[in-house]
Amino acid sequence: MSKHPQIDLSKVKSTSIESRKSKVHVEDFAQVVEPEAWFDKLDQVLPNILAGKEFCEIVGLVLAAVKGSKPVILMMGAHVIKCGLADLIVDLMRRGVFSAVAMNGAGAIHDVEIAMWGHTSEDVAESLVDGSFGMAAETADLINGAIKEAPVDLGFGECVGQRLCQLGPPHEDHSILATGYRHSIPVTVHVALGTDVIHQHPSADGAAIGRLSYSDFKIFTHCVSQLSGGGVVLNFGSAVFLPELFLKSLSIVRNIGGKMTGFTTVDFDMIRHYRSTMNLVQRPELVGGRGLQMIGHHEIMIPLLATAIRFGLTKDGGQGERAR
Repeated sequence: MSKHPQIDLSKVKSTSIESRKSKVHVEDFAQVVEPEAWFDKLDQVLPNILAGKEFCEIVGLVLAAVKGSKPVILMMGAHVIKCGLADLIVDLMRRGVFSAVAMNGAGAIHDVEIAMWGHTSEDVAESLVDGSFGMAAETADLINGAIKEAPVDLGFGECVGQRLCQLGPPHEDHSILATGYRHSIPVTVHVALGTDVIHQHPSADGAAIGRLSYSDFKIFTHCVSQLSGGGVVLNFGSAVFLPELFLKSLSIVRNIGGKMTGFTTVDFDMIRHYRSTMNLVQRPELVGGRGLQMIGHHEIMIPLLATAIRFGLTKDGGQGERAR
């Protein structure tokens, strides 16, 4: 028995998401629209210098990976959803561009709230003052309940995606998790226990959360093992957590399978961070990969990239469907 006291979470007073103020609503999301003709001249619209040249190259690398049935793995911080960009991710999943998506626990929470209620992202400053931050009962009950009832062979992302599809929520079309489940695309969720609002609730089961998230680590690592010879990894907005995940997965692949070459990693973020620069831009080049970095706001860079990729797919006469 531990010598140290623990907080009693059964005393937590939950609130309802129906009465919670949210800062992000589906009505404000970026929409999927048909690319304009000028995307055919993207390499002329952008200068063939520095980031302009590299942006066009990244688009070409993604299109080549899709055409060659090589993985295109998206790693994303939760702010991708909070910036209203989920529909663009969902569209590229349906078109066969993203072969896998990795997110943190906060990403799963925002995804579920958008799918179920059409809004997410509470006012932390306001709710912290009155003690209601992270206390929405519905969100915690849905995710924690699905995790505790999950079959032993499911990962976190597949488990929650399955539950959403079973419930048929009103905004399911905006959900990355549900899209992954319906299209058999692995969406892995990587959790640090104690960092997500659903861990504040008595319904949370740390052992179950850890088990499912660890399964997702192994699923993600298998996806990384397929990158050699033209695969691409895109990281949007994860400064530390997912770059560390990628590094450990890459080490396992090297340990088990040996040489892995000819893959590309790209770090997209608003500023340069040490950990993502090291793990996604510099260190992959030590083992035969290539690392690139693009700096810019997600709500500008992701629509540009997604639309350029979509134009490239339609120009080639296909929707990007890859062999499964």
